[in-house]
Amino acid sequence: MTATSGKLIKGATGDWEVVIGMEIHAQVTSKSKLFSGASTAFGGDPNTHVSLVDAAMPGMLPVINEECVRQAVRTGLGLNAKINLRSVFDRKNYFYPDLPQGYQISQYKSPVVGEGEVTVELEGGRTATIGIERLHLEQDAGKLLHDQSPSMSFVDLNRSGVALMEIVSKPDIRDAEQAKAYVTKLRSILRYLGTCDGDMEKGSLRADVNVSVRKPGGPLGTRCEIKNMNSINFIGQAIEHEARRQIEIIEDGGVIEQETRLFDPNKGETRSMRSKEEAHDYRYFPDPDLLPLEFSQSFVDELKAHLPELPDQKRARFIADFGLSAYDASVLVAERESAAFYETVLSELADRARDGKLAANWVINELFGRLNKEGRDIASSPVSAGQLADIIALIGEGTISGKIAKDLFEIVWTEGGDPRALVEQRGMKQVTDLGAIEKVVDEIIAANPDKVAQAQAKPQLVGWFVGQVMKSSGGKANPQAVNDLLKSKLGI
Repeated sequence: MTATSGKLIKGATGDWEVVIGMEIHAQVTSKSKLFSGASTAFGGDPNTHVSLVDAAMPGMLPVINEECVRQAVRTGLGLNAKINLRSVFDRKNYFYPDLPQGYQISQYKSPVVGEGEVTVELEGGRTATIGIERLHLEQDAGKLLHDQSPSMSFVDLNRSGVALMEIVSKPDIRDAEQAKAYVTKLRSILRYLGTCDGDMEKGSLRADVNVSVRKPGGPLGTRCEIKNMNSINFIGQAIEHEARRQIEIIEDGGVIEQETRLFDPNKGETRSMRSKEEAHDYRYFPDPDLLPLEFSQSFVDELKAHLPELPDQKRARFIADFGLSAYDASVLVAERESAAFYETVLSELADRARDGKLAANWVINELFGRLNKEGRDIASSPVSAGQLADIIALIGEGTISGKIAKDLFEIVWTEGGDPRALVEQRGMKQVTDLGAIEKVVDEIIAANPDKVAQAQAKPQLVGWFVGQVMKSSGGKANPQAVNDLLKSKLGI
């Protein structure tokens, strides 16, 4: 697969290309852990969600959680990836205080999911296809708490044994924009599938970012891994800094050391953590307590048959059925809840094909704009899908104008209520009586003879008169009726 070209970075010796690969660790949506029945609930008191298996007590044996396997396969299908009917769990050996077994049960040479791909949308209507190398299941480690005592660190094993999907990309990403778009799209797919909640603040989705630089088209450079990124914006900042750091070292005659680094968001820079381990350092070998994981093609087919409509499919349908632009469709499908809200609005309208674009404009510009301004999400919107559908329907019926609709939206947002009832109670109906409109038009024409002459010379200036009539009528005059009447009166 050929990577999409990205933004080159200018150095003292010319242009440089960034090569990026990512390892996404996504917590599997499951009530219990990968090899035990302990709870995966977030926020419990330390060491309250720990079984004897999680604590690695002598003689305790792991038992695979079938739901976690289902979720991994469903994710693989959502990534257009190859599903391996036979996979093997391995022991990845390393010491860390919050790893009670002294090894992590993971998958190495035989993962449950093989190669796939993700298509991301970029600025200017561009797209990039990022290859997926593999997806494997593994157990999470615990957590060290360093702020509970001045002289000791404490260990919380609540996360120990929680199921993770590690999704490894190919080195197809070429700049920070593509990297951010990739994580955003992958998170969206996982949330649509319901296989991971994607909550980066709670650590449900974390990224390790491998960055190297080279002259365009040259051999791959030495990579450095930036560990445990839990913010899409920070991922972009870390890549930009790390790429420039490597370029400066090479141009100064230095050599890049392969290492693991951390990103400091306060300083906007990466710093060294430790030298990077290779696969052989972990002494992988098949876990003797677990048989190979095997399932049938019918198991996969059954899961595939019940997959939800995914973002790319929904985006294509919105464009085809409702005439939306690629950009508007992408905004609406970015989150499953946003797409569902839009479709609920449409379900309340009489002509979905006709009103699709108008509904999209209102959902994106008015609703999303206001939600973003107030720091709310779609679930906490004061305006329901039904209320917004009523506002849009009133516009389509000619009962209110676009300007009145915005005033009505503000009332519903702040006070609530039935939009149709509010229009009646507050006298917000659009004036369609030509006699009443004509009186206003005549007054404005009579008061502005110089503007009349200009409009007759340049008909496009009729817009000024339309604006004056709308202003005089408090926005209640029917804009089309005003426009037609003015053209007739002015002889244009």
